[in-house]
Amino acid sequence: MTRRAGTSAVTAAAHPRGAVLVTGASTGIGAACVAHLARAGFRVFAGVRRAEDGARLADAVPGVEPVRLDVTHAGDIARAAQSIDAALGEAGLAGLVNNAGIAVAGPLEVIPIADLRHQLEVNVVGQVAVTQAMLPLLRRTRGRIVFMGSISGRMAAPFLGPYSASKFALAALADALRMELAPSGVEVVLVEPGEIATPIWQKGREAGDALIAKTPPAALERYGARIVTVQRIAAKAAETGASPDKVAEVVLEALTAARPPTRRLVGRDAKLRAWIALLPDSVRDALIRRALGM
Repeated sequence: MTRRAGTSAVTAAAHPRGAVLVTGASTGIGAACVAHLARAGFRVFAGVRRAEDGARLADAVPGVEPVRLDVTHAGDIARAAQSIDAALGEAGLAGLVNNAGIAVAGPLEVIPIADLRHQLEVNVVGQVAVTQAMLPLLRRTRGRIVFMGSISGRMAAPFLGPYSASKFALAALADALRMELAPSGVEVVLVEPGEIATPIWQKGREAGDALIAKTPPAALERYGARIVTVQRIAAKAAETGASPDKVAEVVLEALTAARPPTRRLVGRDAKLRAWIALLPDSVRDALIRRALGM
């Protein structure tokens, strides 16, 4: 692969903190991370699935470099790694923020298996695929990997089983990878937000509405009222949750702190739910059922 002479020196001068790739950068936490990291002196590659999202980000945050990246598409991942490698010359990535994610909701009894597979492909398998592709660039700088987990990766809730499963799996992968990469100096941090005001909840609600429309009457009778309650809670989170900027601040800390934490909760509700997750199952279940009017 051809290298551009002087690329490393130019990048170091213009971006003193080095280069970082943020996946799922088009909206919400991803977009907040892109803006925050760019202001902090990083050269930011923003992974987006659609060209129009990349153009919008580049207009909003000068200097950001959009990269076409669907984390479930092997070709996209390979091309992204190649283009970032070429753009950086001999330099490497200082950080990778694995943020891309979706939320699939509904009763596990009736969730289409294809939807469950897609949930895990995006939130789990895709994260590993991107990490594998970017590790050669991260090793050059002894860079850092940040996984965007969730408090749902510590405590599952009814009707969010697929999403919670993906975040539990991501936490396990982050733990394993942290130990595997320790000898190489590449550090791994898991960020675990609580309720954050992002479009993921609205998208999840729309998908839930579509699922309800296809749910057999018998299952709807069993679950309908409780699904509505969960949707109402999700809608409230989309409106009143903490700002994505709070998460972006923690991601910046994870990438720059001399001794980054291995895990970091974000939000008061995340800290409360982390405590509830330690309670006996019967007590925790009772609290959740009461909150959902069950």
